[in-house]
Amino acid sequence: MEKVLGLKCRECERRYPKEPLHVCEFCFGPLEVDYNYEVIQKSISRRSIEQGPESLWRYAALLPIDEEPTAGLHSGFTPLIHAKNLGDALGVPALYIKDDSVCYPTLSFKDRVVAIALSKAKEFDFDTVSCASTGNLANSVAAHAAIANLNCYIFIPADLELGKVVASLVYAPTVVGIMGTYDEVNRLCSEIAGVYPWAFVNINIRPFYAEGSKTLCFELIEQLGWEAPAHIVAPAAGGSLVTKIGKALKEFHLLGLIDKPNTKIHVAQAKGCGPIVDTLKADSDFVKPVKPDTIAKSLAIGNPADGIYAADTVRNSGGAGEHATDEDIIDAIKLLAATEGIFTETAGGVTLAVTKKLIESGHISRDERVVVAITGNGLKTVEALENQTEAPHIIAPQLNAFRKLMATVA
Repeated sequence: MEKVLGLKCRECERRYPKEPLHVCEFCFGPLEVDYNYEVIQKSISRRSIEQGPESLWRYAALLPIDEEPTAGLHSGFTPLIHAKNLGDALGVPALYIKDDSVCYPTLSFKDRVVAIALSKAKEFDFDTVSCASTGNLANSVAAHAAIANLNCYIFIPADLELGKVVASLVYAPTVVGIMGTYDEVNRLCSEIAGVYPWAFVNINIRPFYAEGSKTLCFELIEQLGWEAPAHIVAPAAGGSLVTKIGKALKEFHLLGLIDKPNTKIHVAQAKGCGPIVDTLKADSDFVKPVKPDTIAKSLAIGNPADGIYAADTVRNSGGAGEHATDEDIIDAIKLLAATEGIFTETAGGVTLAVTKKLIESGHISRDERVVVAITGNGLKTVEALENQTEAPHIIAPQLNAFRKLMATVA
């Protein structure tokens, strides 16, 4: 028997075949991959994983690919750093950074999900891939499509950061800027997906694509010596990463790879776009869409597709959600750089700022192990730090000039 039975609806649990589908035709609920864990149990162990490639594909048994992977062969398996300096600053000795700011090839967590999406798209014999994106996904789809020799169309908000626009254009896809928010871009892409026979990684391939998020959690557990941490803090845009962290913990326990986890999953969002956190704070059963207004554009999704599932994942784990203001975000980016030498984009600033708040509020105990997910590289959002750092000292090419400078700065 195959390890993937097909797809199933998250709401009514109606089952579907393994096809490029994403919405239940009966209740309109989202579809997800339906695994046969009895089959997987026979092919996976700590030893088999440890002997696998140094990439996310060491967890191939728990990913929805039927054949050998064809994309993202070097993606994933990023460092887990014991952040001692940052831990000293925050008063948490066992503080760790899961650093996807160095994920190959486009320096963000999105390389994980795109590796799965494009491998699956090729299994489905698509010759064109596409996405709606706030930046990082666009970069990753464009890069992986270039490697895989696939045609590529990228749809982004027209006001996206220049660094992320250039970091997509360099791979020579067709990039289309839409005069509107990400939610408007996504709605247009849903219409286009109904007309053009393309693999939209976060629409018709979404059930498969989302499974790549699990690998971040799989890795950090393995890197901690096959132990789940007490806390994981992750950012949320559409909410998929948070839900898949929860799923990864359950799968590793179900398959006997770890003891039953007691991990609290916390969600971080910007104050200017925090509908999932709003839902948690209001103890609501639905997510109210918002209009984004934040420097953290990679998290600026006002109507998150997995919003209520992310909120439920956090609640069920005993975790919490918190906002970060734009000022908080900048301060956290600078703190992480100054203590650990890691330059993160604005999404990472959100996550660290929220971690700090959760520690101060007591939601995270200072004597427990905490993992903070840093999902993108600061080189992508340098505009956010404009006028936020000190200017360089400019002097003449003379020793006396430097001595005068030292007299003022030493």
